[in-house]
Amino acid sequence: MTDSQLLGRLVAFDTTSTNSNLPIADFICEYLERPGVTIARNPSADGTKANVIVSAGQRHGDSTDAERSQRGGLVLCGHLDVVPAGEQGWNSDAFCLTETNGTYVARGACDMKGSVALAMNVFASAELDRLARPLVLLFTYDEELGTLGAQRFAETWPDDQALPSNVVVGEPTSLQAVRMHKGHLTMRVTVHGKSAHSGSPHLGSNAVETAARVIQAVSRLADALKRQRCESGRFFPTVPYPVINVARITGGTAINVIPDRCEFDLGLRLLPDMNSQAMIEWIKDVVFKSDPHVNITVEVINDSPPLLLYERAPIHTTLCRRLNQTQSYGVSFASDAGVLQNLGFECVLFGPGSIQVAHQPNEFVPIDEFNRARAVLEHMVEQFCY
Repeated sequence: MTDSQLLGRLVAFDTTSTNSNLPIADFICEYLERPGVTIARNPSADGTKANVIVSAGQRHGDSTDAERSQRGGLVLCGHLDVVPAGEQGWNSDAFCLTETNGTYVARGACDMKGSVALAMNVFASAELDRLARPLVLLFTYDEELGTLGAQRFAETWPDDQALPSNVVVGEPTSLQAVRMHKGHLTMRVTVHGKSAHSGSPHLGSNAVETAARVIQAVSRLADALKRQRCESGRFFPTVPYPVINVARITGGTAINVIPDRCEFDLGLRLLPDMNSQAMIEWIKDVVFKSDPHVNITVEVINDSPPLLLYERAPIHTTLCRRLNQTQSYGVSFASDAGVLQNLGFECVLFGPGSIQVAHQPNEFVPIDEFNRARAVLEHMVEQFCY
């Protein structure tokens, strides 16, 4: 298949995170199977989803942390899930690739099945007998739900099947090499009160009212963080500070009942040189001190780590030379790269399309960028695998 034909096949799979990704995993495995190729699945705990790992070339066993950073070869990484398409605003079928005004339009065309299609065809066209070092595809599930597939890979992939340390994650970066991104830490605060008839409020404790005061305290912390500057903040000129978003709140059962429970969820975008555990403790301190006489619990829902790759990492410098790029970039979204970095991988984000159109109706990838990205990925394979 041509790259565009393959992209059309991939977007036709509705891999919204609520669905199983096994049908698209089956297709990928069948498409890439040939002599000299090793295909493995890394299933989710319930077996309804799977990461797909496709490899060719000499394999390296895992040994020491020092040797880990010296592993040759290349991993092309992408996630297979997409956010819901919804029904409003689309000018065409969200799961049917449409060519419009020099773009390919479909849910996932940009984020990030365009990059997945290119990685698959670059792998499929590789000269296996020339590979001196491994070429690997790592396709994950549920990145959109908080890098869950990458976390599963990190927890369960055997140490004696170590992958190359150099990784290109195909997130939409408008063909820029990106070596930094913010993390996404999600937390839930639950305020416990006491129910009572609303006509006798003195017999109860209103959890919603207490939660409102706690949220105000968290908002004051968010305002204070806007004035805080980290070294990496200069690479995020639009929002150079950590962000706290009070994203969802639920509480109460009826208008005539004093609510005995209220919970709200927080999303925290941390800069690459910030420590998530320190932020967790900071949030707890603010929450508990906001009303020390009330029973409040704080839990971490998920922690997608930030990415911070050193500027002179070979994967970054090689890609920058190919792109004639002379500066470093950071992006404000999280990706699988943060999880993989914590395993010792050196990751850079690179792909066609803009994050500004991801998750939107009529999501698109420019055809020119799509075609140019193919040549760049082929160059990276030549540099790291042949």
